[in-house]
Amino acid sequence: MNMRKTSGKLLWAGLAIACMLSSCGEDRSGEYYALIATKTWIYEVMQENYLFYEDIPSEDRLDFFDRPQEFLESAASDRDGKNGTLFSHVDSVFTESRATSAYPCFGFEAALVRTTEGTNTMRVLYVQPDSPAKEAGLKRGDWIIAVDGKEIPRNDYYTDYIERPSGTHAFTLGKYNPYTEDEAGDMTGNDDEYEEYIEFDTLGVVQLPAPRYVEEQDVLKAGLIDVNSHKNLYILYNEFGEDTNVLESVFSQYAGQFENIILDLRYNPGGYVSTAQRVCTMIAPQSAIGQPFLSMTYNDKINKTETLFFDTNLLASGSPYQYNNLYVITSENTASASEIVINCLKPYMDGQLIQVGTPTFGKNVAQQLFTDESAPNIELWLTTTYLSNSEGYYDYFEDGLQPDFEIEEDLGGELGEFGTESDFLMLPVFYHIANGSFPTTETPEEDNTDASSRTNRLSRCKVLENSISHKPKLNLLPQ
Repeated sequence: MNMRKTSGKLLWAGLAIACMLSSCGEDRSGEYYALIATKTWIYEVMQENYLFYEDIPSEDRLDFFDRPQEFLESAASDRDGKNGTLFSHVDSVFTESRATSAYPCFGFEAALVRTTEGTNTMRVLYVQPDSPAKEAGLKRGDWIIAVDGKEIPRNDYYTDYIERPSGTHAFTLGKYNPYTEDEAGDMTGNDDEYEEYIEFDTLGVVQLPAPRYVEEQDVLKAGLIDVNSHKNLYILYNEFGEDTNVLESVFSQYAGQFENIILDLRYNPGGYVSTAQRVCTMIAPQSAIGQPFLSMTYNDKINKTETLFFDTNLLASGSPYQYNNLYVITSENTASASEIVINCLKPYMDGQLIQVGTPTFGKNVAQQLFTDESAPNIELWLTTTYLSNSEGYYDYFEDGLQPDFEIEEDLGGELGEFGTESDFLMLPVFYHIANGSFPTTETPEEDNTDASSRTNRLSRCKVLENSISHKPKLNLLPQ
């Protein structure tokens, strides 16, 4: 830190305070304390409850005139975050709803993909129902090749078009058209010997309605899938929200009809720990009921560990559902409460919990809610505990939870309908259901399916950014 800058900053703050307290001979100390009251409360809460309290800077190195979130960021430990994401955070109580988007938006998620020719495009990952994007006809797999007739910018695509667009936009849709040619310009299909290019045929322009608050569905898709006469319940679960009624109704609707569960968490950044507990209890084996589910270890000032259990009293059905294997689809955006499901079920599901995809994000801590009358308009979610399973394992911060079969979603290739054979990440799952094992390079060619031949084959497009990576990684505990 530049001590000259810091000293100057403190001197300026001191002079400002002195002027405030003595201005015109009036006692204005009340105004001063009102300005810093919220940050003082945050600082005091952190000193006692923060998991990494020993890393908090001293008071003279912090600016108590900062906004609450900025103050928290300046006081937080480097250990309280990853990949640019700070786990502790300040929320405003003036939000539309826990179930809606944080800002008016179009209601879709997309990756920013650059072609070999340097063109930026947006690849639609999914669209929320009852959203402006749905009304405009956007769907998973669409290529957006221009916005308002202009090339998509690299730096502002997420804020301007996905998170909080300021107004309506016209999206130009394109058809993916890769080709290869030799030095003479002859077209060919052999990309081992020739250079590959990518062009887009323009399909048309869609006008997006005005952005609005959009209800974000936790369960985006659910239903039965038949694989070689095996019935499987597929659930695309995108957030561990407070309300599990929809998820419980899905299980209730298909109870007794499925042999396996395919829980798709590829886009799930987490949510409430209590929801993860209920979800895990729904799908835990009978032998786990009443056993430890999750342990939460606090700092050495608090000096305690709390344990949650697989508790059927949490379930509307009163008992877990019976099935054979649980397939969990993951990516680097599978985080927090999603990782709890994998880590805490594994000790009770040896050989039955099968993870497919890429390693998870790697977040093994939780945030607890703190509120105070002196700060009535904010909620402080502070990192307070490490999370471990019944075997005491929590060491997945660095590398995430590793898959049993590694395969990456090809965001530059075909993005088929979720839960079908055209969905790239489903292929090894279907293969395992049908054969009891994953495809290998040693598998005889006559026994190969699309699952073995297409795994690990990615297009040459470069994914610059994935909008899911901007979603908060949440393990939320009540007050």
